[in-house]
Amino acid sequence: MTKTKQTARADWRRVSGLEDLKKKGKLKIRVDGRQIALFHHASGVFACNNNCPHEGYPLIEGHTSENCMLTCNWHNWKFDLRDGSNLFGGDRLRTYAVEIRGDEIWLDISDPPVETRRAQILQNLHDAFDDYSYDRIAREIARWLKLDSDPMEILRQAIIWSWSKMEFGWTHAYAGMADWLELYHEHADNREIQLACLTEAVSHVAYDVLREKEYDFEAGILPYNNEAFLQAIESENESDAIAMVRGGLRDGLGFEDFEAALSEAALKHYNDFGHSLIYVTKLGTLVGKLGDQILKPLLQSLVRSLVYATREDRIPEFRRYQTALKQWSENGTTRPSPDNWKGQGIDRSLEVVLECSGSSPEEIYQSLLTANARNLLNFDIRQQDKIRISVSGNVGWLDFTHGLTFANAVRTQCTRFPHLWPSGLLQMACFNGRNASYTKDEQNVDDWIKSPVDGELSQMLSTVLDHGQGEHIVSVHLLKTALAVRDENRQLDESDRRLLTASLKRFFHSPLKRRQSLRTAYQSLKFVERE
Repeated sequence: MTKTKQTARADWRRVSGLEDLKKKGKLKIRVDGRQIALFHHASGVFACNNNCPHEGYPLIEGHTSENCMLTCNWHNWKFDLRDGSNLFGGDRLRTYAVEIRGDEIWLDISDPPVETRRAQILQNLHDAFDDYSYDRIAREIARWLKLDSDPMEILRQAIIWSWSKMEFGWTHAYAGMADWLELYHEHADNREIQLACLTEAVSHVAYDVLREKEYDFEAGILPYNNEAFLQAIESENESDAIAMVRGGLRDGLGFEDFEAALSEAALKHYNDFGHSLIYVTKLGTLVGKLGDQILKPLLQSLVRSLVYATREDRIPEFRRYQTALKQWSENGTTRPSPDNWKGQGIDRSLEVVLECSGSSPEEIYQSLLTANARNLLNFDIRQQDKIRISVSGNVGWLDFTHGLTFANAVRTQCTRFPHLWPSGLLQMACFNGRNASYTKDEQNVDDWIKSPVDGELSQMLSTVLDHGQGEHIVSVHLLKTALAVRDENRQLDESDRRLLTASLKRFFHSPLKRRQSLRTAYQSLKFVERE
């Protein structure tokens, strides 16, 4: 008799005669809609799901070995029939307790308690996460959803498994998680779309920490103080900045208590090409949707990214920014118009903002947003095909999309904290000035909009849901730019909405060259020559 551990509420069923199984060696049976495979082995009788947990092929067509290993012949996955463990580290196989009663085979087809199954799914998902196994991540999440478990717990766990493995703090993976969550909640009636959103969010995080170790955070705790916190980030003193975050959380502070200082730190410099401010907005979204239990890990990771962020205003190209910020006076007399920034370089773009400073920040913002959208629409795509250029000329589509996603973050955060408008507007001008030199004014808005704006946006977001991109960094830029444009369109008149949507559509329908093999070879040879 072969007998495995029984569950608390056994449900035993007679499924076959023993002699019949001995004669045939294996049998496929059906019990309550389940397909179960029976195997007669020298070690006893074993039962398991007939469908391979990999892609569903029938395991009854597989073969067994002397040591109770069952092999699926389609992809060579191997399982231990005694407990269902996967010898290659993939999905586990469901096995059933077996009893031989006289000449009859009985199976306990009862399921383990729900909490036991949930714990096993989370462990299996963690294994898939560590391997960056996209298909398995999707299957484990589907199993979780089948138990009517909280889908948000999957994302919380992904954060717990990853936050200390991001060497320099936040990546687009967390920002993307906030955006995938937005689509998830918009499609409450579509299980496939919701599973796709969860899978994309989790797998991007898994990719960004693949084969990464844990990066320690110092364990100190200090009282939280806004000014001291900002100074710690400015001086790149991670230990004090993190210690103050812990002190604030200990004293009961929530995201809203940190948000003003985080926004100011993100705009203190032309930080990390706009990523820092975008990440602050996305942290607020994640806390709102996933709860305060993820605030501590995400906040520590975000602070680390602020400490390590590149400060582009310290390089010659953008050095005029800090001077312009000090010259802000609100005495400018020029009325803002997108044409004021058309084709202007960085220094002149900054000067135009100062000339318009007497107008409301919202007016300046709208003109700069439109100017950056025009740049995206008119990106000279031939830049992607140039080989013999310097590293500073490595400009592509993603440089231009940041002009819009950063703008969206500027409006969001500067509306909440109006004293930050000068920094946000001048940094939008930096985007305009840097990208304008890589444009060619030849695109017609009407050529890129053939139907109403809302219909175009809906179609592009549908495309994102089945994007087909091999790189998460590409798919997340498609998603975040589309959501930023949709959000901004709510504030704009019809002509500006058409322009933003047209720029987005050109991005969606243009080739995106991600690997520059010949250019890299050229630049590497030149670099080595100069060593």
